[in-house]
Amino acid sequence: MPNIADLIHHYGYLALFLGSMLEGETVTILGGIAAHRQWLDLVWAIVAAAAGGALGDILLFLVGHRYGVRAIQRFGGNKTAHIERMQASIHRHQYLAIFGVRFLYGLRLIGPVVIGASHVTIATFVLFNLLGAIVWATLLVGGGYLFGSVFTHYLGSIEGHLLWLIPLLIVVALLVRWWLKRRHDQQHSGD
Repeated sequence: MPNIADLIHHYGYLALFLGSMLEGETVTILGGIAAHRQWLDLVWAIVAAAAGGALGDILLFLVGHRYGVRAIQRFGGNKTAHIERMQASIHRHQYLAIFGVRFLYGLRLIGPVVIGASHVTIATFVLFNLLGAIVWATLLVGGGYLFGSVFTHYLGSIEGHLLWLIPLLIVVALLVRWWLKRRHDQQHSGD
């Protein structure tokens, strides 16, 4: 039976790529920790995370580009006034919206769909989305790499702690996500 290091070495880049296509912050940070342990190469971990993040957003953009407002309502409900405000903001700050959508909580999945429905050109979206994905992946994988360094310094070998570290990171990420979503819903309950 292969150990965890062998599994990560063989499938880690694929896991990073696929995990980053979704809302993959936790997977991306874990990729940085794996790079710190030299189970993955740091640069290739960043490339895999950036490629997965960019491809996932491009696919969502194409859904919005093809199906327009119907796709937005399917993903985000029937909040027409909110969608119109988002589209107006996208038209005013197109490049910034494309670059930064992955950094805004609650917009990671619906954001590219809204941008696609806002008549942004595919070439513009691909360019600024790719730049955003590179920065996002570098920050998160790099953060995981640094966290791996701190973790190793204080607790020693990571291998002995993986059985509780990975579930703990997932639980913490889910709790933070739940709290942010609850806070976001409370702030926008009047919309």
